[in-house]
Amino acid sequence: MRRHDQSPTPTTGPLYLRPAYLGLAFLGGALGTAIRYGLTLAFPGSGQAMGAILAINLVGAFCLGYLLEALGRRGDDVGTRRTVRVLVGTGALGGFTTYSTLATNVVELLGSGRIWTGIGYALLTVVVGVVASGAGILVAARTTTPVRNDERTAA
Repeated sequence: MRRHDQSPTPTTGPLYLRPAYLGLAFLGGALGTAIRYGLTLAFPGSGQAMGAILAINLVGAFCLGYLLEALGRRGDDVGTRRTVRVLVGTGALGGFTTYSTLATNVVELLGSGRIWTGIGYALLTVVVGVVASGAGILVAARTTTPVRNDERTAA
């Protein structure tokens, strides 16, 4: 049992308290946000439109489902797999998707009296996002070769 005056070392405790993993998530988040911003510049006029945000969120959901399933099939969440999960999953895909903009768009629709459009947009994003994530998982399950049990802990 740890005494309350002891703090976790950089190699123990939750990942979000470890500076190296915070740095990876930050770096990935900056990259994902830059990619999303680049897409808004590549498609002027539609960059902040609900359709662009919907597409970004659905692509991100698919990619996250694929990534997590593929990593899980390759072995335990250690070493390189953990680094990739934090850098790409938490960081890049977290920065790429933008559920805060989704929430803002829904509130704006509701506030302007377009109640059913706002509810429909929110439900569409969540339901199709779950389907997209599930599709990513299925694609990874069919395209990623599982590693034998004796190889699972190797990076």
